[in-house]
Amino acid sequence: MAARLLVLEDDDRIRAALRLAMEDEGYDVVEAATAETALVAAREGPPDLMIVDLMLGEMDGFTYVRQVRRISDAPIIIVSARVDTHDIVAGLEAGADDYVTKPFEVKEITARLRALRRRGRSREDEPDDVVLDSGPAGPLVLSQRRGGVRRGADDLHLTLTEFRLLCELARVPGRVLSRSALLELVWDRGFFGDERIVDVHVRRLRTKIEDDPNHPELLVTVRGLGYRLDPR
Repeated sequence: MAARLLVLEDDDRIRAALRLAMEDEGYDVVEAATAETALVAAREGPPDLMIVDLMLGEMDGFTYVRQVRRISDAPIIIVSARVDTHDIVAGLEAGADDYVTKPFEVKEITARLRALRRRGRSREDEPDDVVLDSGPAGPLVLSQRRGGVRRGADDLHLTLTEFRLLCELARVPGRVLSRSALLELVWDRGFFGDERIVDVHVRRLRTKIEDDPNHPELLVTVRGLGYRLDPR
């Protein structure tokens, strides 16, 4: 079955070009010119992936990403002419997985979509459930085969990128992984060489797995080197 791709773009020409190119790649493309229409489409037929523009109408792309994250953990690529670092970080903080600036080559978008899909596929050689924390709130369990994380009896809502980031750190517990290493492991080809994307996703991940995200004890920063996972 073809993967369902939701394209949210208010420029008719760009949206049409993306639809044609993505259909050639084998995607089942759903188009939306407004964020409101895209939210309805996401509720009626959950997408497997999303391409989202930032500069829209009444509801902008930032707001759309925050709202759609309440109902979907599908990978999101933001495409925007806004190249300011603040906008890139804001988009990632909202819940996007990747950010591509306009003008862009369609082949770059298709390559990034393929990388996101590879990350989402389960692997038979993944280890069984791993307990990362045995704190009072209940055990924090990472299940790579199942593709999920739970605290006690509750499943945690992690995006694909947050999940892959946790998996890579959990493969080498107690070992420091640099930001550049995590870019290669989690983002496949990296993200324009900008290591700040790692910091953004680490912050988001901490809000979901740490008892106190402001004073992390599980996913710790090793200043000047990178990040380390210390299972408890």
